[in-house]
Amino acid sequence: MGSTYTIAVWGTDRIRMEAAVDAAFDEVRQLDDLLSNYKPESEWSEVNRDAARKPVRVSPEMFQLLQDCQRYSRESEGAFDITVGPLMKVWGFYKGTGHLPHRPEIEAAMTKVGYRHMVLDPANRTVRFDRPGVEIDPGGIGKGYAVDRMVDVLRRNGVTVALVAGSGSSIYGMGAPPGQPKGWPVKIKDPWDERKSVAEVFLKDMSLSTSGSYEKFFRAEGKIYAHIMDPRTGYPAQGTVSVSVLAPRTLDSEAWAKPFFVNGRQWAVKHRRKDFSVFFCEDRMEKPCAWLQ
Repeated sequence: MGSTYTIAVWGTDRIRMEAAVDAAFDEVRQLDDLLSNYKPESEWSEVNRDAARKPVRVSPEMFQLLQDCQRYSRESEGAFDITVGPLMKVWGFYKGTGHLPHRPEIEAAMTKVGYRHMVLDPANRTVRFDRPGVEIDPGGIGKGYAVDRMVDVLRRNGVTVALVAGSGSSIYGMGAPPGQPKGWPVKIKDPWDERKSVAEVFLKDMSLSTSGSYEKFFRAEGKIYAHIMDPRTGYPAQGTVSVSVLAPRTLDSEAWAKPFFVNGRQWAVKHRRKDFSVFFCEDRMEKPCAWLQ
C-alpha cells in the first residue's frame, strides 16, 4: 500500500514473539494483495477496473470495509470520500508530489467523485459504480485497517505488549512496556519543524493517527496545496495544518483525521465521538496546537 510497517514487541519468549511478528507481516502482505491500488491484480484494482461495467462480487472483508467507508462519508458530511481517486490523480498526488491543475480538469474529475456513486448490494455482496470513471482510493483508511489487523494477529499469537505503526502516521499501542504503566510514549510532530514535537501521548490499547499538510504538498502561485482533499470542492483543504486523533481502533483514528482536518476545529468539537481525543494545529501564531475541549 505504499507504506512502511514496523512492529516492536516486548515479552519473555523470543521464539514465540518472532513467530507472532512474522505472522503479522504475512497478514499485511496479504492485505496489500487485497487493498493496494498500485497492484493491478488486487481486489481493489479489480473493483476500479470493472465496477462501472457490471456489479463486482467482493470478499466479505472488502465488502465490510466499503460499508465502513460509506458510513464515514455520511457521518462526515462528505468530507471523507472513498471515491476521491480521480481528484488525487488530477492534482498529481497519486504516485507524485502534486501539481496545480486547470479548472476544467478539476470540474471533469468532480463528475466522477461522490460516495453515492458507489452502490453496495449486501444481498449479493457486490459493488458497482453508477457511472464510468469513478475510482475508489484506499489512502484514507488502508494503513489504519492494516495496523488493526496486525494487532489482531499479534494478540491471537499470545503477544500482549507491542507497538505497531504504518508509515509512522497510524500507530497502535498494545498494553504497556516495562517502566511505562501509562502505555507506549508517542510524540506528535511539530508540523512547522519535524525535528520537534508539540505533544506526547501514551498509547495503552489505543491508536493515534495524524494527518498533516506537511506530509505531501507543493507551492504554486503563492499558496501551499497539500494532499488532503476536500472531495466536495475538488480542492485541497485549507486552514488546518495537522490533526491527530486518539481512538480505540486505528481504522477509526485514521479515517476521522481527514474530515476533522477538512471541516475544521468547530465542526470537530460538535461531531467527534466521546471515545475520541482530537489534537489540532492551525495557524502558528493565532491558534497554537491544542487538544479539543
